[in-house]
Amino acid sequence: MKVLILTNLFPYVGNELRGIFITNRLRHYNTFGIEYDTIALVNLDDVILRKLKSLLKITSSNVLAEADLVKYNPIYIRRNVFDVLLEKLTISPRHVQKAKRFVQKIERIFNIDEYDLIHAHGMYLVAAGVVARLLAEKHGKPYIITAHGSDINILMKRRKKEYINTLEKASKVIFVTNALLEKAKSYGYSGENAVVIPNGYDPTIFKPQDKNEVRKQLGIYAERCKYVGFVGNLIEIKRADKLIEIFERIRERVENVKFIVVGDGYLRKKMEQEAKERGLEVLFTGRLSQKEVALYMNAMDVMVLPSRKEGFGAVVIEAQACGTCVVGSNNGGIPEAIGFKEYVVEEGKDFEVRFADKVVEVLKNGYDPDRLIQRTKEYTWEKIVEKEIKIYGEIVTKRNVNV
Repeated sequence: MKVLILTNLFPYVGNELRGIFITNRLRHYNTFGIEYDTIALVNLDDVILRKLKSLLKITSSNVLAEADLVKYNPIYIRRNVFDVLLEKLTISPRHVQKAKRFVQKIERIFNIDEYDLIHAHGMYLVAAGVVARLLAEKHGKPYIITAHGSDINILMKRRKKEYINTLEKASKVIFVTNALLEKAKSYGYSGENAVVIPNGYDPTIFKPQDKNEVRKQLGIYAERCKYVGFVGNLIEIKRADKLIEIFERIRERVENVKFIVVGDGYLRKKMEQEAKERGLEVLFTGRLSQKEVALYMNAMDVMVLPSRKEGFGAVVIEAQACGTCVVGSNNGGIPEAIGFKEYVVEEGKDFEVRFADKVVEVLKNGYDPDRLIQRTKEYTWEKIVEKEIKIYGEIVTKRNVNV
């Protein structure tokens, strides 16, 4: 079986881990005898747009980064400031016009007739799912879409008609959480061709290690100290703008506590300044490799994920696989990822106060790390990919019978 993968989520220079959940699953395809080509759908910003982004401190790159064992083939469509404004300020079918341009460029390089199936990951910024639909309709191929979060949570409301049409015509739509599926259904999608398959984790990287030994290795060890951390992009959607406030509230009630922020984003400098003003010592690591992230997850007693919106929250499973408790909001797929109601904080009034209270409660009462580790065993990439490949087989077999 040969599959054409389309994605708007890919690693680029400056953010090598972007779309890591795509890269990780593709690394397992050969194990199941799947041949594939992966196309990265890339917006090629012109000089003026790049300068404007630089002034606004918006991180982006037109240069793809290398991914171990996975090759991303970039297909570029040029855009300018006017294009971006139209995309953000209108509900016009401009994204469909862009999708058609991608189709034309793809057809010049790839022979679509060679593939048994088209699988699109994401419909955000560049609507990979719409590109897949147009290619599939033109060449008589079945297609699958995996929705990861922002495509449904943010853009579907503005692009309802086109997105519903694209989802309904797919042979199968994979949602990473039930919450995301229900969100799509709230916009009018039937859900009849839907299946829920979460993202996974690499058990060779995310595994339990002795916390004190890891802390010594990282140079952050202190006796009788508690460690609270965050892993993710430093943006409002992740509620990074309230993270320092949450940390301070925890410090007020827990003696001898250290705070760690793993990740980067445009809020970092503001957060560093706020921490300084509040007299709060916070270690900002910046972006790290997955192996380094795993070390810091092991060093934490509690990892926090107070996001305002979230797809599946793969960092939850990764932290739990390390034996670290995660306290999160009840937004998006976070409760499903956490799996234990007692570690979920409801959105609403005084959220930051209640969230900090929950973290303090966990730090004081402790938790069973083996219970966390045990539940993650069903989320290894091998098991997740096996479920996806089974769907591939069913769709291709059905199509061959009907031809």
